[in-house]
Amino acid sequence: MVQRDRDRSKSGVGPDRRRFLKGAALGGAALGASPLSAKAQSSEDRAAPAQQRIPPTPDQAAEQGRPPQAAAQTVDTAGSDYMVDVMRHLGIEYVAAVPGNTFKGLHESVINYSMLSDPRMDLITCMHEEQSVAICHGYAKIAGKPMACMMHSTVGLQHGSMALYNAWADRAPVFAITGHQADAAKRGGMVDWAHSVYDGPALVRDFVKFDDTPASLRAFADAAARAYKFSMTPPYGPVLLAVDQTLQEDPFPTGRAPPLPSLPRLVSPQGEEAAVEEIARMLVEAERPVILADRCARTPEGLRRLTALAEALQAPVCDSYGRFNFPWRHPLAQTPRRRALLGQADLVLGLEMTDFYGASQGMARGAKRISIASTDLFMKSNYQDFDRFTPVDIAVAADAEATLPALTEAVLRLTPATRRSAFADRGKAFAEAHAQTFAQSKAAAANGWDAQPISTARLCMELYGVIRDEDWSLVNGTIFQNYWPQQLWTADKHYQYIGDAGAYGLGYLPGASIGAAIANKPHGRLTIAIGGDGDLMFSPGVLWAMAHNKIPLLYIVHNNRAYHQETMWVQAMANRRNRGIDRCHIGNTIENPHIDFSKLANSMGVYAEKAVTDPADLAGAFRRAVAAVKRGEPALVDVVSQGR
Repeated sequence: MVQRDRDRSKSGVGPDRRRFLKGAALGGAALGASPLSAKAQSSEDRAAPAQQRIPPTPDQAAEQGRPPQAAAQTVDTAGSDYMVDVMRHLGIEYVAAVPGNTFKGLHESVINYSMLSDPRMDLITCMHEEQSVAICHGYAKIAGKPMACMMHSTVGLQHGSMALYNAWADRAPVFAITGHQADAAKRGGMVDWAHSVYDGPALVRDFVKFDDTPASLRAFADAAARAYKFSMTPPYGPVLLAVDQTLQEDPFPTGRAPPLPSLPRLVSPQGEEAAVEEIARMLVEAERPVILADRCARTPEGLRRLTALAEALQAPVCDSYGRFNFPWRHPLAQTPRRRALLGQADLVLGLEMTDFYGASQGMARGAKRISIASTDLFMKSNYQDFDRFTPVDIAVAADAEATLPALTEAVLRLTPATRRSAFADRGKAFAEAHAQTFAQSKAAAANGWDAQPISTARLCMELYGVIRDEDWSLVNGTIFQNYWPQQLWTADKHYQYIGDAGAYGLGYLPGASIGAAIANKPHGRLTIAIGGDGDLMFSPGVLWAMAHNKIPLLYIVHNNRAYHQETMWVQAMANRRNRGIDRCHIGNTIENPHIDFSKLANSMGVYAEKAVTDPADLAGAFRRAVAAVKRGEPALVDVVSQGR
């Protein structure tokens, strides 16, 4: 239907949009001004003198909060049409939103203009602003660029604020918009006033890279271009524009749209040449260098670049899994041996490390430390997501991914023939260690293979057995599955793993998995998420969004029926106080009643079967769910499983 409407619009056969809206506006105005309703209102006023009126009920108060009936008015141009043209010009293809009247002008322009013309920008309908932002977050980590979300002023932005903080801490680009009514004379009743704010972005200013409240269409274009530029310059991050209602809804002040903004080719900042040369020399001379990586590989090219550096040095890479930084089965992938390697390291190179201190705490005490991180270029201090200060010998404030080619070239140039043979011997030793670690992981996974509740190792390996030959993309962090995918799966593509929430705010994954699936869909990839039961219950309405927007996504509930990490913390505290752990389930378990996620999913239109409790049933359940996803629909598998 949408495609047919688009074709008719292009051919000139379909209805003229502005003529149609003009008729609709006149019809609505005529109905609202009927003589009967006006007469009834006059009678009520005469019958109830002002001094005798009783306070309104809540429903009446809400009714009074609605804006007065607008006079018959039509427009041939709309500011919000221009705004979506600006967004499309910036390459934004999707916008996620829960409806809100402070951005109704933009909402109308998206559904009646940008969805019916090229380049198309589609609306993803959501049930909560936190989901809207999270969808953008997951999308950005696959697509490598932002999508947009729109939030109602005050209460909408308050809902979305935690998800913006997740994106901030995860260095993910998000193009966020919130409504705004600057002219107090145009606000309706108490609801409009309660939802108005003088400086809306102040709520999240500490954890967005840029915000603005443009007062003209030309200012909007400039602000949008600047916001996009800042969002996509390392370190990436969310940005926010507060867009005035009047600016959205009124016609162009001059009768014609301002020019679209120009956007330069964005070049990431690289490390200073002399510093790169010095670091290369130190790496070549080191006997036991270790490379640490967290959010180093922002793009597929970053993955190739880090692999090239490691191979040039035959140096081990230990991954914090903030992104897909390094192939999981590469012989130099040595993450499980991180503590032992750092204990004997003489040089540690940290690439975009969020927590350099934690990654090397108590280790590498005599080693030189080098940091290459774009976070040194842009940081705020109120929300302290930058972790403990780590003394380093050289701190390069630059994008690690952009700096790697020059660093690798310098390493190759400075490596004498005598060192190359030593590097080769070092690489052989790491290959043997990797094979040994892999064998140990397989043996460990076999422990409790038939246990009930189902082990996380069995869950992950049965899933891998079903999807290993697919072009799959795992979009959840794996800490709560004991990193079994990294230990036992084979992965060498950037989109096969995108990391976790950034700030570990609950409710991230359900929305982020939708965004990732949207970005994966044009490539025909199978998007998979393994998420906790508690996490899903923070935003269960996302299941409806999956079904309504026809998102091809396999969502596996790691249903341990508890906030398991918090259970362990409370147990540790009780042991410390010699009080025993018998009561530590209180406030931490999700039972009495158990949640039936299959019924919850079915009620919202998502394919799901009854919960899997027998590990022998896993493979069949996964195969049927994958078949549903290949039909183009979301599917959920509820696995009653162990804590980790």
